[in-house]
Amino acid sequence: SHRSNARRVSALNSFFSFLTRQGGIDRNPFAMVDLPKSGRLLPKALSMEEVNRLLKQPDIPSPLRVRNWTMLLLLYSTGVRVSELVSLPLVGCNMESGFLKVVGKGNKERLIPFGTTAGEAVAGYLESSRPQLLKGRKSTFLFITNRAKPMTRARFWQIIKETAGAAGVRKSISPHMLRHSFATHLLANGADLRAVQMMLGHADIATTQIYTHIDQDRLKSIHRSFHPRG
Repeated sequence: SHRSNARRVSALNSFFSFLTRQGGIDRNPFAMVDLPKSGRLLPKALSMEEVNRLLKQPDIPSPLRVRNWTMLLLLYSTGVRVSELVSLPLVGCNMESGFLKVVGKGNKERLIPFGTTAGEAVAGYLESSRPQLLKGRKSTFLFITNRAKPMTRARFWQIIKETAGAAGVRKSISPHMLRHSFATHLLANGADLRAVQMMLGHADIATTQIYTHIDQDRLKSIHRSFHPRG
């Protein structure tokens, strides 16, 4: 693989560099060898069926379950990073305009629409669950623990894994998987690449373009399965 080759070249380079310093050889034959570029791993996305299972409304709507469900729904509806979601202030969610105001990497602000379904979930959480978690205390954060503190990224990551397991999603879930699914599903349904770039907060459109490769893989798979000479 690319990574294995890169490791081998790096090890040989270090070894011959050591021999050169010790005076064992005159020059390092690997000094001018470029390391093999590692192929960029394509981010994994969930299928629509898996997303639907993961985002199934809780049967018993306790404040914590409603909060967890709302967070997952908002994560998939906006494509925000988990770190951006857990640190989102209450004022960052504009229920009137239907936009999240997110501060991303490099302290760059961006606006992301969250849609009707997520909007209704957030409204329900704000009306009932959040006040129950606050218990009269105050917090400037949108999503809080039962101690009225902001949730940590690690705790929410644990919640994602637990919810996926309970929903029967067999894929190895990662914190970024709903973000990847958001981008992949938008592009698969014909969304404009630049619009998706803006929503994800990518500085370089090449980073967003990686999601078009995922869809191309899906198209290849369909072609192989259904074309008579595939």
